[in-house]
Amino acid sequence: MTSHNSTHNRRNSGVQTRLSRRSVMKSAVAGLGLLAGGRIAMPADTAPKKIRMGVVGGGFGAAHLWDEEPDCVVEAVSDLREDRRRGLAQRFKCGKTYNSLEELVLDRNIDAVAIFTEGPNHVKHTVLAMQHGKHVFCAVPACMGYSVQEGLDQAGTLLDCVRRTGLTYMMAETSYYQYFVISMRRAYQAGVVAGIHYCESEYLHPGLEGLWFAGGKPTWRHGAPPMFYPTHCTAHLIGITGERLTEVTCLGWGDGDPQIKGNAYGDNPFWNETAMFRTTRGNPFRVRVWWRGPVRGAERCWWYAEKMPQYEQRHDWYRELLPPAMHHPTGHENSHGFLAHEFIQALVRGRKPAIDVYEALAYTVPGIIAHQSALKGGEVLKIPQFDRPG
Repeated sequence: MTSHNSTHNRRNSGVQTRLSRRSVMKSAVAGLGLLAGGRIAMPADTAPKKIRMGVVGGGFGAAHLWDEEPDCVVEAVSDLREDRRRGLAQRFKCGKTYNSLEELVLDRNIDAVAIFTEGPNHVKHTVLAMQHGKHVFCAVPACMGYSVQEGLDQAGTLLDCVRRTGLTYMMAETSYYQYFVISMRRAYQAGVVAGIHYCESEYLHPGLEGLWFAGGKPTWRHGAPPMFYPTHCTAHLIGITGERLTEVTCLGWGDGDPQIKGNAYGDNPFWNETAMFRTTRGNPFRVRVWWRGPVRGAERCWWYAEKMPQYEQRHDWYRELLPPAMHHPTGHENSHGFLAHEFIQALVRGRKPAIDVYEALAYTVPGIIAHQSALKGGEVLKIPQFDRPG
């Protein structure tokens, strides 16, 4: 195991990647002309028609840079809470507000909707927007029921809706555009890194119970199984190599704390869940999602490969890959600008976004099955695949 800020190029070497220090070889990527993830658009002339966005959800929804994307304009905003609705309107300098998503989707001037509502409502709200002809950019996870079966049913419903309507769907997975992930993806695509055969990823968020209640009532986050929220980790491997996860064994940990009891997720007992996945290449992939413990909050990853040369840090991919108006740091390791730009450019260029419905389900569904494994004491379970046609 190497230290977090050093690497070596011996066969089967490992490289630890942390949020604070990651990079890729400048000499290897300079002038390659590769796109981040192979799909994000490079700065280009403004498209003939601006995409008119509706933004729903005044919490995380306010963090994305729709107003800085040259080919986008925020047409309307919505939140059930008046204070958040007002905050969204001020944030995007938008004079049109709606009390609910149900009202907003009736606006024929809106081309696409950014959905930042409660996790268990993501599929329902995506379907509603697409039924009204709107493209959808949705927060993670792609599908999240209150049980394993409900989550799997939602996965099928989401895929069917996207296929049937032909509209564009993109999941807003921030880990895909963390700077160290962009660096690794470009190095992998260029052949600088090759033969990734093992990966470990962690999403540690102690203190999450602070979001479990609001106004004396439980929120959708109360007692949610950690593996129902796996995408910050699964993107670290799938978003690099494109392989899929085929089976899993997972163990959960809970301490019987009264806070977690009585939740809507079948009275989920687990604060933490740790899974070992098998990939389509037959490789192991360890993931842990923890809500409690003597750990600091983190999203980090380690990749191990047959070919892993020394490479240096890049924090500022946005200067190379985004329009000038978006050349500044943003949240979640500068990912917010990339997410907004990728979605808008997919629409104006008539192409698939990097994290389309197939990628979104590949990131999300394995976690649902991992939780089922934990409930069964670590039983090895197969993961259903939602494959793209052809």
